[in-house]
Amino acid sequence: MTNSTIIALLSGGLDSATATAIAIEKGHQVIGLSFNYGQRHHRELIAATELARHLNLIEHKIIDINIGSWGGSSLTDMKKELPLNGVKKGEIPNTYVPGRNTVFIAIGLSLAEARGANQLVLGINAMDYSGYPDCRADYIDAYQNLAKLSSKSGREGNEIKLWAPLIHWNKVKIIQEAIRLNVPIESTWSCYSGKNKPCGLCDSCRIRNTALKKAGRPDLCNK
Repeated sequence: MTNSTIIALLSGGLDSATATAIAIEKGHQVIGLSFNYGQRHHRELIAATELARHLNLIEHKIIDINIGSWGGSSLTDMKKELPLNGVKKGEIPNTYVPGRNTVFIAIGLSLAEARGANQLVLGINAMDYSGYPDCRADYIDAYQNLAKLSSKSGREGNEIKLWAPLIHWNKVKIIQEAIRLNVPIESTWSCYSGKNKPCGLCDSCRIRNTALKKAGRPDLCNK
């Protein structure tokens, strides 16, 4: 057990909630960090607020940074249609948001250094998502080197660690861990559609619902 402070990038989704719960179980004091970046599924920020309260985070910040103002993704440009035919192997879908994780991690590192936190926990998962370039292990490894070189703490030998505990887990394992840790799955939000209820058709809903069924929790589908 530890008593260190850690920053959690808390989107409101299942993965980030589970990663945050893992950090709490290990004894960390957690500051949650969420972003209003112009996403059509703004509902996830309500989920993030609910999760921060449920998980008893010591603090939760929501930062406005509208990287969606220049579009480039169906998550930030309402003129683009969401893909509804399932994930296609080897193809990065238009739900990819250019630079999103790069910007989010940079801000998380800034907050971590300012608050004396020694880690940044990420819900990034590369196994069963759509091959996003900023959700892969080599991306995290490269960013870790940048985190060391770009900060005072890193140059002084106290670099902030990027911790992605779910990076190689499949969605079923993530759900099983969420259940074990009593993460309120029904309070998390995965749907991309921007509606008040999950659409059940977007890639994120499909992946979530399929895994919930495999994990023996079909009752949580579309919730």
